[in-house]
Amino acid sequence: MRIINKIGITVLLLSLCFAVDAQTKEIRHGNRNFKNGNYAEAEKDYKSSLDKKYNDKAQFNLGDAYYQQRNFEEAARSFQSVADRNVPKNLEANSFYNLGNSMMEQQKYAEAFDAYKKCLKIDPNDEDARYNLEYARQKMLMQQQQQQEQQQQQQNQDNKDQKDNQEQQQNQQNQEEQQQGQQQEQQEQDQQQQQQQQEQQMSKEDAERMLQALENQEKETMDKMNEAKAAKMQKRKIQKDW
Repeated sequence: MRIINKIGITVLLLSLCFAVDAQTKEIRHGNRNFKNGNYAEAEKDYKSSLDKKYNDKAQFNLGDAYYQQRNFEEAARSFQSVADRNVPKNLEANSFYNLGNSMMEQQKYAEAFDAYKKCLKIDPNDEDARYNLEYARQKMLMQQQQQQEQQQQQQNQDNKDQKDNQEQQQNQQNQEEQQQGQQQEQQEQDQQQQQQQQEQQMSKEDAERMLQALENQEKETMDKMNEAKAAKMQKRKIQKDW
């Protein structure tokens, strides 16, 4: 399916209704440029005419000129401006129709669907509007489905990111706990080694003290022996002198 476009048909029909004055000349000049494919020049002509006095049909034609230049946003504004005013039913219906086309080109399918529906409400016999309404409905459903899929994918990605983040935090926590365990184990080993060194140092000092005590004891024994020996010799000496 493709969108059915009426742009350009209504422009020439509308131009037949204008009185011959300065504004009408500008609009007719704009219509002539439009017919020849000079849409930028036609836009200037329609704007110039609107600067003099607002005219619903000139505003509608300006929307057509925007549309042909693929300036769909400005085209939609022009058609909406006409549709919002108290204009003849055929002009209102065509404004909603072209508004729908402008929204379709911007992939605003819900807005296009609403515009075509309003067009059909005014002119139920417009088969082109009915065709485009169904086309907009299908595109709108496809867009909604794509949005739901994208939301689901985003949700899945968010869940994955959250899970990855939790795993990363858990891994980091495990590493920190492992590092703390290693540090604690190293501290215990250092303390044990320090204690062993202290015990070894104390054993060495005890051995030295014991050795010193033995030496002192031996010396004391020798001193006593020497004293006893000396006393004995002295005794003998005294007895000999007698």
